[in-house]
Amino acid sequence: MLNLPIVMVLSYLAGSVPTSIIVSRLFRGIDIRDYGSGNAGATNVLRVLGWRLALLVMIVDVGKGFVAARFIAPLAFAAIPGHPALVQILAGTSAVVGHIYTVFAGFRGGKGVGTGAGVMLALYPLATLICAVVFFAVAFATRYVSLASLTAVTLLPALLVLFRAAFHWPADPYLLVFAALVAALIVFAHRSNIRRLLAGTENRFGSKRQDAQTAARE
Repeated sequence: MLNLPIVMVLSYLAGSVPTSIIVSRLFRGIDIRDYGSGNAGATNVLRVLGWRLALLVMIVDVGKGFVAARFIAPLAFAAIPGHPALVQILAGTSAVVGHIYTVFAGFRGGKGVGTGAGVMLALYPLATLICAVVFFAVAFATRYVSLASLTAVTLLPALLVLFRAAFHWPADPYLLVFAALVAALIVFAHRSNIRRLLAGTENRFGSKRQDAQTAARE
């Protein structure tokens, strides 16, 4: 068994793996941060490199959060006896922070949506799957990935409260706090997208895909 700080550091490092940067360099020989929006996330990979590589990035990013909460966190369960969910939440939060502020890429990472979804998938899969359906519905209806992400992450804590109040389904209070905090963190990471959405200048996916060799930073 490991102590809690070590588990949080390991989770941070797992979250810090710069998936989109690795994929863009491996498959296209570029740094994804030099193109499109300049963000090292799956959405920018979708815009610049297409849906296949974006899907690969998203799967790995979700996996980082899932691994932190499901496999790394149990190494420190003994640190807070009787509160395994709290340990998973702390590990998951560390992974999300690592994804957004990756130590391996100058603290310039993605926006945490995929990694946060992976954490919640490990902790509360039903609510996460409902949010995933909402994400894809909003994304395909509006073609704004940022709006879909913001809708899904803000819906999650509301769903947990609803399930707890209406159906008496178990939802650890720590989990409710975590969902709210992660939603706030991801909304903060999307602040530039929110400004563009309000101004009507946010990019829609599928409309004039930017070529990786000619795209300019927005």
